[in-house]
Amino acid sequence: MSQYVSRLGSTRTGPRLRFPGGFPGSSRKPRRIAMLSVHTSPLHQPGTGDAGGMNVYIVELAKRLAAINIEVEVFTRATTGSLPPAVELAPGVLVRHVDAGPYEGLAKEDLPAQLCAFTHGVMQAWAGQRPGYYDLVHSHYWLSGQVGWLAAQRWGVPLVHAMHTMAKVKNAALAAGDTPEPAARVIGETQIVNASDRLIANTAEEADELVRFYDADPSSVAVVHPGVNLDRFRPADGRAAARARLGLPQDALIPLFAGRIQPLKAPDVLLRAVAVLLERDPSLRSRIVVPVVGGPSGSGLAKPEGLQKLAARLGIADVVRFHPPVGQDRLADWFRAASVLVMPSYSESFGLVAIEAQAAGTPVVAAAVGGLPVAVRDGVSGFLIPGHEPEAYARALERFADAPELVERMGAAAAAHAQSFGWDTAASATADVYTAALADHRRRARTHHG
Repeated sequence: MSQYVSRLGSTRTGPRLRFPGGFPGSSRKPRRIAMLSVHTSPLHQPGTGDAGGMNVYIVELAKRLAAINIEVEVFTRATTGSLPPAVELAPGVLVRHVDAGPYEGLAKEDLPAQLCAFTHGVMQAWAGQRPGYYDLVHSHYWLSGQVGWLAAQRWGVPLVHAMHTMAKVKNAALAAGDTPEPAARVIGETQIVNASDRLIANTAEEADELVRFYDADPSSVAVVHPGVNLDRFRPADGRAAARARLGLPQDALIPLFAGRIQPLKAPDVLLRAVAVLLERDPSLRSRIVVPVVGGPSGSGLAKPEGLQKLAARLGIADVVRFHPPVGQDRLADWFRAASVLVMPSYSESFGLVAIEAQAAGTPVVAAAVGGLPVAVRDGVSGFLIPGHEPEAYARALERFADAPELVERMGAAAAAHAQSFGWDTAASATADVYTAALADHRRRARTHHG
């Protein structure tokens, strides 16, 4: 892995990028970039439909890039007819709404058919500007990468791409009952890897997967950890106050699930673990509350009531509370109120929710998959569980039930650990990737014309 980064060593120092061939110190960073997010708008509520960690990622990254004088224009698909063509999200950050397909009810699976229309909208916006308006294209997720590939080539600028998730990786670790990603996506991702000047991976493991599964050139992959909004996600006035605000009992064990309800995220594993826990210790029933905060999404939409029915079947419907997705400030309160956040996911490119919860002072019990071993310090800020056996999660929860002081001790360590994941660090490292991509691109152009 050392070919991507001078290895993360201690994650406390944040990402240290190493660019093969020397770092282009004298090169200029871009003035304005086109950021592409076809299937999810930075203005949408995370935790609903296809909106999740990637929305938060794009919003926070764009704001921090603008703060270091890189203007960002985010192109996203218009999902209602009432949206203005452009909205200023923050100073230096513009969201452009592109008409591509029907506004309502278009599933992510139907979006590939709209990429031509989306590309047309992006090209129209560009045609109204002076030459050289965008210095670089940064696309997020494979759908955007397809548009970015064409736009970057047409504009004569570098393409930087972030996969966020990868079809081959997801298909290698499918949850029971989940649908495999289609071959068209695998082909699309392979094309983007070949076309990109730089690929941004969330973790060294993701960088390895790009090389292993997609034959990416190791010298084009840079690792940049996503950040967390440390002003919003912090311990604040503590667990007791947050519980009072949310109407939760003060002395309860509260294992929280927060995220989209779909097989990939495995909320069912938490419910099954709670059933095992209560079977072992029936006295816990009077002092456990299990909040599930989030809405059905993706393949979870096929059976939106599936989780409620599972809770009833397991005989734990009385302790599980379902809550629709909430805004970021309210979510921070849910994290503060919880004894522990449980993330039994089958695949996570990073697991931003784990960092957010830790920043709010709450330990995490998570599957040892994807980026979660970077996000969670096993045995310090939480516990990493190999596999998805409910019994293993029940044992981890039992430790918090038996020793309530563990919540406070690990919570304090979690808040300290999360401090190294600020967005300023992530934006600065991303700007370095842009600078390197621009320098490479110019060098190639000179060679080509020379």
